[in-house]
Amino acid sequence: MGKLTYQSAGVDLELYRQAMARLPRLVARTHTPRVIQLEQGFAGLFQLDFDSPLFARRYRHPLLVAAADGVGTKLKVAAMAGVHNTVGIDLVAMSVNDALCCGAEPLFFLDYVAMPRDDPPLLEQIVEGIAAGCIQSGCALLGGETAILPDVYQPGDYDLAGFCVGVVERRNLIDGSTIATGDAVLGVASSGLHSNGFSLVRKVVFEVAGLDVDHHIDQLDRTVGQVLLEPTRIYARPVRQVLQYYRVKRVVHGMAHITGGGLRENLARILPPRCRAVIDRSSWPVPPVFGWIQQLGRIEEQEMERVFNMGIGLVLVVSSYHAESIRRQLADSDLASWIIGRIEEGPGEVQWA
Repeated sequence: MGKLTYQSAGVDLELYRQAMARLPRLVARTHTPRVIQLEQGFAGLFQLDFDSPLFARRYRHPLLVAAADGVGTKLKVAAMAGVHNTVGIDLVAMSVNDALCCGAEPLFFLDYVAMPRDDPPLLEQIVEGIAAGCIQSGCALLGGETAILPDVYQPGDYDLAGFCVGVVERRNLIDGSTIATGDAVLGVASSGLHSNGFSLVRKVVFEVAGLDVDHHIDQLDRTVGQVLLEPTRIYARPVRQVLQYYRVKRVVHGMAHITGGGLRENLARILPPRCRAVIDRSSWPVPPVFGWIQQLGRIEEQEMERVFNMGIGLVLVVSSYHAESIRRQLADSDLASWIIGRIEEGPGEVQWA
């Protein structure tokens, strides 16, 4: 038996260096002057505030907002399709959209990529998507970790985790506590399945229906892979513009990112004990991808609503007086929205009209 090396155990340090050499150009695209360069450093540096006409925030009581999430088994679909430059957008979206619900400005993002072996082209595709998501969010990709774990992941597998840090002035914190009777519930369109329910989706599409990623879905006029890998919509820039428009008035009283658990569970998380949200199911068009999944799997309506976003990716609870103005601002950013319900007196729960 020859002498053992790290490479013989499954980790090729030279290939790892080649992989790392592909990333700086992607990371640099996301940087603003608030990022402090620290060549060969062990961490990333970011200025919360500094004296610049463009970037000065002049915080008085800043609160840091942090969120972490992953992409889940949507990664399995990416592997089947051989398309890896979109799931990075999903990764950023899941954390950034969560942080946004507190009214936060996303500052920077960190990623964790775990792979069974070094694969420089694959890693480059993944980080290309992460960088694109950061650019959409207006946050910097400040750093990350690539772990090579040959005994944990099988060939063809990989996993992603993401971490977002944002900031909000204490007086501008949105936590649902100001939600009041008479407020309007505004639903903002999702881009499709986003990144939830994919264990059910994969079972229905690939096991029950026996389709493959290249199968053309006539009613959707796209392939299975194209439909399932549609990236999660990132709401940071349009919603931040709305919040900045109302600098004095507090017209947005609550926000909910509609992920696993659907509209009912996620909206209920921000309702005060004295309020209930009454939602009109017929007030927005459900995208056809959900009907297609439901029909393929013969899934009950209640289960669909519990697992999927059903076309609503973000909910804003707002002053009813300003609801239409907010809708117009979102439309200027090409975001469709609908008034899907209202806030009434009652226990802190969501009910269907």
